[in-house]
Amino acid sequence: MSDMAKNLILWVVIAVVLMSVFQGYSPSSSNSMKMDYSTFLDDVRSGQINTVEVKSDQRTIEGTKRTGEKFTTIMPMYDQDLINDLDRKGVTMKGQEAEESGFLTQIFISWFPMLLLIGVWIFFMRQMQGGGGKGAMSFGKSKAKLMSEDQIKTTFGDVAGCDEAKEDVKELVDYLKEPTKFQKLGGRIPTGVLLVGPPGTGKTLLAKAIAGEAKVPFFTISGSDFVEMFVGVGASRVRDMFEQAKKSAPCIIFIDEIDAVGRQRGAGVGGGHDEREQTLNQMLVEMDGFEGNEGIIVIAATNRPDVLDAALLRPGRFDRQVVVGLPDVRGREQILKVHMRKVPLADDVKASVIARGTPGFSGADLANLVNEAALFAARGNRRVVGMEEFESAKDKIMMGAERRTMVMSEEEKEMTAYHEAGHAIVGCLVPEHDPVHKVTIIPRGRALGVTFFLPEADAISQSRRKLESQISVAYGGRIAEELIYGSERVSTGASQDIKYATTIARNMVTQWGFSDKLGPVLYAEDEGEVFLGRSMAKAQHMSDETASIIDLEVKQLIDNNYGRAHQFLTDNMDILHAMKDALMKYETIDATQIDDLMARREVRAPADWNMDENGSNGKGNGGRGEAVTSPEPSEAPAAEPASEPKEGDESPVVK
Repeated sequence: MSDMAKNLILWVVIAVVLMSVFQGYSPSSSNSMKMDYSTFLDDVRSGQINTVEVKSDQRTIEGTKRTGEKFTTIMPMYDQDLINDLDRKGVTMKGQEAEESGFLTQIFISWFPMLLLIGVWIFFMRQMQGGGGKGAMSFGKSKAKLMSEDQIKTTFGDVAGCDEAKEDVKELVDYLKEPTKFQKLGGRIPTGVLLVGPPGTGKTLLAKAIAGEAKVPFFTISGSDFVEMFVGVGASRVRDMFEQAKKSAPCIIFIDEIDAVGRQRGAGVGGGHDEREQTLNQMLVEMDGFEGNEGIIVIAATNRPDVLDAALLRPGRFDRQVVVGLPDVRGREQILKVHMRKVPLADDVKASVIARGTPGFSGADLANLVNEAALFAARGNRRVVGMEEFESAKDKIMMGAERRTMVMSEEEKEMTAYHEAGHAIVGCLVPEHDPVHKVTIIPRGRALGVTFFLPEADAISQSRRKLESQISVAYGGRIAEELIYGSERVSTGASQDIKYATTIARNMVTQWGFSDKLGPVLYAEDEGEVFLGRSMAKAQHMSDETASIIDLEVKQLIDNNYGRAHQFLTDNMDILHAMKDALMKYETIDATQIDDLMARREVRAPADWNMDENGSNGKGNGGRGEAVTSPEPSEAPAAEPASEPKEGDESPVVK
């Protein structure tokens, strides 16, 4: 019998009991008149009463008058003379036999409120004990969803672009299928596996593929599902989750976004007695405490491994950390082929060309690219998706949708054209910079215009010369405005360019050791947030004299590259004017036209869309028009360009 049927029967029984009680209290004659006992005695003595009937309780009297009117009265106390008075007046008297169940009924009625309270208490207790967190009051039960073997259709064939990560987790599948193979050699499978990587790289998909390949029960839960408003609920849910997992072992528990509950303890001002830390303590005990959890493998995913507690990352809990990073060009091609299976493609579509033009894209970005291309084809009433749609989809994802309805004056268009031309010309002349791919003055997203630079290959590190070239290119737009309009009319459109260039210069001096005076020493302070597990106290790592030298070095670095960009544009004013004219005429020029301009040749008209062997451009952002470089994945921490702002920042370079 289902829980709904049981609850329905319980409420029906309660309703029947209530109806019986209320019926017992209702008067037997709804049309009888209530009469005071003193009035009743006066009527008896005056001979107006015809019949009386004494009820079983020996106090209630019902009767009729000689006029036929019915009445009811209550005897306040036993009246011995009443019978004699009734007999003298010739009143017909009747009596009612006492009911045998009256005593039990009275006991039931008197105890009914207590019985009802006990029944309600039992009902709520059963709700609280509902398994799997399904009961209305089961806030202490785990919210982990159990997915059976038949529900998980994902396999390793659906995961592409992370071959190394797949190799690391294939051992889990082999162990779940054939544990004796490892046990006979004394091997122990990892208790927990932590999947680490940027957002959208396929960590959750990889966990589902593990469960789909192993054909074992799969419990999935988010880190935020543990902690709620009640104290102790998170720890209770952790205990219940592992109890359920033990009944289904061997199985997999997948905790997504574990940083929501696994952050470093002792953070903030309030000490270590908050609900989140108690939940983490219980998880630590369940994963590796006195009681073993044989056959239970915990897989967790996060993009913030730096804030996790050290006790959670030690061997015995999360024994293995699997890095699921951004895919390289070969991985992007494999991911694109996976997502293109469900899309009708034109004959000219080449996944390898698109992959070369999308450096820094994650798996989620590539899935979105294919979807946007399909939407472009549908809006154009196409039957297949071609390279033109993929080019338009990349432009939309990287720069934002075109805002052709935005009203711009001719003066603003001209200033934007000079600004973008300044970025492009300097980008073509400085050494080791990514090639210029496309320049547009069509407003897109938050930008009035964008200059795109496309890397020729995936870059892992950046040299000092390339970083200085990026600073020069960032100031190219502002310098072009200054040369044409004068310093009094320079606009605020270069604000993000200045921020970007200053960040690179400061990091070169304080983090990457590119200052001859200061040498290869780290001068940057720890900027960790206190409520993410960092200390409140910040130590001063440098003297005032050193800070002054850092400011001077940063200023000199910027001045040198600013002067270089100024000289390049001064020497090529004819190209600057020619590129402005081309932008005003065509609004968007590609790499071929830019080559014509730099060689001082006649500019060819652009094709409807251009696709060279490297695909398309990088990402753009807000401002009048910024120099935009495609994001470059960095696997080596020491060489990663930390100057690149995080996602969501309005900056020339978006990671």
